[in-house]
Amino acid sequence: MLSKQFYLAGEDVTTAREIDVSPDIELGDLQEIVAAHFGIVEPKGVSFSSQTVTLPSLHDILTAEGPIAISIDGKKVREVPGPRGLPYFGAFFEIYPDHLGNHQRLFDLYGPLFTTSIMGRTVYHTNDPALASIVFAENGFFSKVINQDHPLYPIKNQQAGVFLSDTNTKEWRIVHKFLPPAFGPKAVRHYAPTMQATVEDAFKVFDELDERNEAWNVYPYMLKLGSQAVGKLVLGFDFHHFTSVDAPPHELVLLIAESLELNKKITSRGDWYAALPFGDPKRLRAIKDRIATLMDEPIQNAKRGGIQDLDLQDAALKAENMIDYILRATDSKGNKLPKTSFIEPLLVATGAGFTTTSSLLSWLIYGLVAYPGMQDRLLQELIDNNFDDTTQITPELTEKLTFLDKYIKETQRRHNPSFQPARTALRDLILPGGYKLPEGAVVIPALHHIHNNAAVWDSPARFDPDRWDTDAVKGRHKAAYIPFATGPRSCIGFNFALQEVKVFLPKLVYRYRFEREDESETIEYDPMFQLIRPNNLYVRAERRTAWPPRSSGGK
Repeated sequence: MLSKQFYLAGEDVTTAREIDVSPDIELGDLQEIVAAHFGIVEPKGVSFSSQTVTLPSLHDILTAEGPIAISIDGKKVREVPGPRGLPYFGAFFEIYPDHLGNHQRLFDLYGPLFTTSIMGRTVYHTNDPALASIVFAENGFFSKVINQDHPLYPIKNQQAGVFLSDTNTKEWRIVHKFLPPAFGPKAVRHYAPTMQATVEDAFKVFDELDERNEAWNVYPYMLKLGSQAVGKLVLGFDFHHFTSVDAPPHELVLLIAESLELNKKITSRGDWYAALPFGDPKRLRAIKDRIATLMDEPIQNAKRGGIQDLDLQDAALKAENMIDYILRATDSKGNKLPKTSFIEPLLVATGAGFTTTSSLLSWLIYGLVAYPGMQDRLLQELIDNNFDDTTQITPELTEKLTFLDKYIKETQRRHNPSFQPARTALRDLILPGGYKLPEGAVVIPALHHIHNNAAVWDSPARFDPDRWDTDAVKGRHKAAYIPFATGPRSCIGFNFALQEVKVFLPKLVYRYRFEREDESETIEYDPMFQLIRPNNLYVRAERRTAWPPRSSGGK
């Protein structure tokens, strides 16, 4: 056994560490050993040199004189770059108000990983699919730990056990066992009739707006539509959002939406702002208490209908809604979700369910009026599959709607609503490319910028659903398209969300032709909202009186 000294290229040679090396091991084994000592995430990227001379073989390493330098992907170890910013404010004015445009500017300036510090909170951003895949992996290097730098910190809730909680907790393990079956593909299938009834019930409002010849702001109505479905399917609760054109959103919906706006505002302004005993922080605390009260009502009023407890999978297929499921579901040992864990997971399922879906629906409608030919192609596909007013949308039907699937994917690529998925470094580590990260560092794989990265996507600004048929897209990195994040902490509700838009959009496109009210107006988004949504998209939805004939290739 030989003892050799190794240090990171880019650091002083005095930092070299003694590592025992067996002459019998392979070079790959040595890379693994050295990587473990220095917290290098990808051992295969490790290379060795001595006095600027590369050491390509184990023999070269063992016979080299003096300390041996370690490079990562041929690069020296380095700090993550980023704007210096201003005293106290940090990079706040480098980012806001247009955080999408300014994040892209910083990626163009600094490369695939940069850091910003805003009023005391430091965050790292990446648009590299390979780095995103590492960050989302939930391993010895990264996990979801919502510390003070994390964008969800003000609304962190360990009892939620899902989106708002850390991974390494008992609550997450318990809730993650019980909730996913209710969001699986088979469970979501039997939600389709309720989803369809929800959008059909909204027709009377959209019809009246058409009769008035009135344009309407898309996001508020999609918020009401998405939350109406989620209210029924999660809480068994009718929000009465479509009793009239001007029916207001339910208090719970408004409060959840407001909490997401306040959370973004508070996290963007630093710890001092979050600690204020008045203003936005005080309002956010009050909202949390009021939401808990409102969430308790449907739980207390839930009726089990005399039906017995069921295994997790059976309960997911037979429950009328999520409350019904949680009350019935029993694991293989006869355990049930503790009553103390009811409200928070349901709150997250409710809030995450309708805020993401309503934003996505809004962008889907934007695509109909912004990109020529899209709604005509969607309508033609419906006609060619014998779609009419009486059609019941089933998974079997949506599987045939291949252009619909590509259109949704391209919308999520180009206009993904989610921006905030973040993970935390569990130790000091070195990423591919030689980037150093300290323990506790929060990294955001910036979904919008991954999906619009010119190094990954051909002409990313071009909206082209047909790109999904190309070999280039089929052979992309697995993390190049991650609208619901990826890894063990990816969104458990993605089946639900996709089912919802695949029910809503065909019904809307078949019944209405959408036109934008003012094509000259620039679409704006709210940088102080947790999700990316179009705030000023006004459309006219004209009820159709004629439909095209089936094409020659129609079924």
